[in-house]
Formats: sequence, C-alpha cells, structure tokens
Amino acid sequence: MESKTSKEKQRIREYIWRLLEERGVATFPRPVYGRIPNFRGADEAAARLSETPEWRRARIVKVNPDAPQKWVRLAALRSGKIVVMATPRLREGFLLLDPRLIPESLYERAATIRGAFQLGKKLSIDELRSMGGIDLIVTGSVAIDRKGHRIGKGEGYAEIEYGIMRDLGLVVEDVPVATTIHDLQLVDYIPKEPYDLAVDIAATPRRLLRFESAEKPPGIIWDMLPCKKFREIPILQDLARLRNVEKPCRE
Repeated sequence: MESKTSKEKQRIREYIWRLLEERGVATFPRPVYGRIPNFRGADEAAARLSETPEWRRARIVKVNPDAPQKWVRLAALRSGKIVVMATPRLREGFLLLDPRLIPESLYERAATIRGAFQLGKKLSIDELRSMGGIDLIVTGSVAIDRKGHRIGKGEGYAEIEYGIMRDLGLVVEDVPVATTIHDLQLVDYIPKEPYDLAVDIAATPRRLLRFESAEKPPGIIWDMLPCKKFREIPILQDLARLRNVEKPCRE
C-alpha cells in the first residue's frame, strides 16, 4: 500500500510537471511528466552554479545523466573537471568523462547521454574505488523545498547513486550536493524519508539558494532497498558482495 508520504510526493511531482508545461518553460524532451524536467534557462542555472566556490574548488564532479544537467556536465568539461556520470537507471554503472582525453571540439557531444557513452569510459567498481574522492555532487530534481529537501521522479536513483558513493568512501557527509532547477520548481514543503537525499545548493536561472544542515543518507540503506532495484542494478550486487551484506534488499 502506498504511504501518505509517497502520495504527497507524487502530488507535488504532478503539480510541478503540470506547472512547467502550463507556464511554457518546459523544454525537450517533452512532455516532462515522469522525468527530471528540462526547462528554459537550464544553461543559465548551470552558469550560476559554476560561479560558486564549491564549484571552483572541485576537481571531480559527479553529475546525473538527465537533460537539464547537460549544461552542468558541459561546464565541468570546459573547466577542466573530471566528470563521473551515472548511466540511465544505473544499468551500466558510471561513466568517466576526462576532459584531458576528449577533444575540446567534442565536449558538447560528450555532455549528452549518447556522447558520454561514445567518448567516456565505463568504470568498474574497483576503478571507482581507486579514483579518489568526489568533490561535488550535482543531482537532478523535480522539486525542492525551502529546507533543501528534494524529490526526483520517484524511482530513487539519486539516492542509490549517492549511497554507492558513500559506501565506497568516495563521498563524506560534508561533500556538497547541488541541483539546478527552474524557480517554479521551488515549493514550500516536501516530506522527507530516511533515505532521501537533500541538497545544500540550488541554482536557478535567477538566483542561488543555500540550505543549512541538509540531511543526507549514510550510504545504501539495504533493508529499505527494494529487491527489484537490487536485481536490476549490477553495481549494487557488486557492492553488496564487496561489503559482505547478508540481506541486501527488501522484498
């Protein structure tokens, strides 16, 4: 049975998807229903994020694969930063985009999902472990509230990606988590569950928002992980074996 919290989160998602479409700010791929929504001004939001000290200090940036964050991936490559990009639905783990190994003329292609597969390198779990720490995480969002609580499209991939990074020791609690959104994606309140990933920074086309004490999960919460997700994501199976997790999911 769907919980009250889950129903409220879905109500917020549907409200935001509808609002972006009605206000004419949703952009390709459309319709944005069921997606991390792309929006007009996503390039401006990425540029605003790139002005922050957290961005300037970062050497390795982990970025989600969704359309509005293409501009974040491109800005990172142009700034000489190494990008770790999750593959869609984590089916193929993570890709490494190293601007030193990609011709500058191809950065824009590399910032797309298809181009990332062509020009990046798939990372094994051992290669992930050996690459060093992640300095900044950028995630996609459907909505955030005024405390930095966040919801995605409802499938939990941002939380799983973050949990993998924490469990591998690539991310510690004080590594900042950022998102880029349209101003219309800011809401007053989002209910929070133990596994939810909050953000420290949100960049919009018009402003930069910061949130204090944005709570983050300690890693993969195995007893809350649905077994369907565990079966579908090979890197989770590798991680469970590495960590000797006896019961890696919840039926």
